[in-house]
Amino acid sequence: MNPEIYGEIKRRILFLEYAPGQILNENVLAKEFGVSRTPMREVLYRLSWEELARIIPRTGTMVAEIEFQKMMHTYQTRLGIEGEVGRLCAELATETHLEKIRDLKQRCAALNEKKDTGALVDIDSHFRRVLHEAAGNPVLQSVSNQLYTLTFRLWYVTLDKGEWKEEVQEIIDEMEHTMAAIVARDAAKTARVRREALVKHFDRIRAKYLGVPSKVRL
Repeated sequence: MNPEIYGEIKRRILFLEYAPGQILNENVLAKEFGVSRTPMREVLYRLSWEELARIIPRTGTMVAEIEFQKMMHTYQTRLGIEGEVGRLCAELATETHLEKIRDLKQRCAALNEKKDTGALVDIDSHFRRVLHEAAGNPVLQSVSNQLYTLTFRLWYVTLDKGEWKEEVQEIIDEMEHTMAAIVARDAAKTARVRREALVKHFDRIRAKYLGVPSKVRL
């Protein structure tokens, strides 16, 4: 599989440049990227396996719809994963990891005065990467990233529907609470903080996506 083509098409799907439900034509894409249909088909099958697209016989490849019920189930699954990441971080994180989070927190705070969704997404991604690095479990990281990818578009599509400073503050608070629990070397608390941050994150997304607060809980 061509990793460059895969990465670019995946990026377009995640950042909604390809709309949910849009049909991707294999021949058109192959021509755009200057490759034959075989490597393009491999990329599309990989994206289908990741549930970001769906192969429709005699039609093409459809970008996966954003299905709220499925997203909720994915968030529920993420709760256990994020809790375990937090527990391992409390046991294994070093001062270097904490310093990286402090730097990300400063970068995030600077966004209060300048709206930049791309920068906010990048900071959030780096924060997750630092936690995975600290946890030191590549299998856990792989599963966590896959689940995060499935829910990313739901977050991204709602970023412009709320108060920007609230979005920024949510991530700052998450970093602060996570760092405090890690510094205390309290594994149970760090696991709880990671789960609570995810629940709060989902609650905000749910309210914006549905338009009204929902009674459905994680």
